[in-house]
Amino acid sequence: MYKFIKLNVSDSIARISLNRPEKLNALSQELQLELAQCLKECDEDPSVRVITLQGEGRAFCAGYDITPPEDQVSRESNEAMRGNIRADMQRLHRTARFMSSIFDISKPIIAGIHGHVIAGGTDLALHCDIIIAAEDANIGFPPVRSMGTPPTHMWTYLVGPQVAKWFLLTGDTVSGKKAEEMGLVLKSVPRSELASEVEALASKMANIPWELLAANKSIVNKALDLMGRNTMQIIAAEADAVAHQAPVVKEFGRISNEKGLKAALEWRDRDFR
Repeated sequence: MYKFIKLNVSDSIARISLNRPEKLNALSQELQLELAQCLKECDEDPSVRVITLQGEGRAFCAGYDITPPEDQVSRESNEAMRGNIRADMQRLHRTARFMSSIFDISKPIIAGIHGHVIAGGTDLALHCDIIIAAEDANIGFPPVRSMGTPPTHMWTYLVGPQVAKWFLLTGDTVSGKKAEEMGLVLKSVPRSELASEVEALASKMANIPWELLAANKSIVNKALDLMGRNTMQIIAAEADAVAHQAPVVKEFGRISNEKGLKAALEWRDRDFR
């Protein structure tokens, strides 16, 4: 049924896995559409009480799929859209709505993250309800160095303004173990224990009827929205569109189109080794 995700439902738990391991589960438009549809179906399935989200292969998710199109026409079309700030805002608003739709699912979502959890991978994980990380996971948002700002923003709500600024003003990443110390994730465990730890927590939650799970999740979500979380996602998307007009972002795009994404990433991180 799905090409880019896997789904298994049993014992009141819907287990979803991102399934583009050859691309480190980068969030292509197709994967996002499949994930949104799958989550909607799980939310409407009366046999499901809890959802888990993990990634196949070496990483949970290495970010949004920013591989340049192979043909020149598509590359020029992408550049024109990013060059038009209103069109770029519209595109990024769609991203914000997609992530908020995950946050708004009535059933608790437990993310089990490992390997690279970068950029869009953090957007995805931070919109889940609880995160359990492999101790050696690599978590952060390096694109702030030359590509813009996060198109969604949960950082301040989870770790407070000072640590949020540290992430977004350096682009540095942290291990799953360090993320636990910061409060960015609930818990970190050895990689070999990640799946069983996620399953154990999901099984415990699945003992509680959906009506109560939904009510208690809703209370916490509404508290965050009273702090401005929902409006903040719109602001974040628009801030990213504005940031895309910076010369350094255009230079990153030029290098990516002419020399490939790997060369652009090496150029971006050259001063942060």
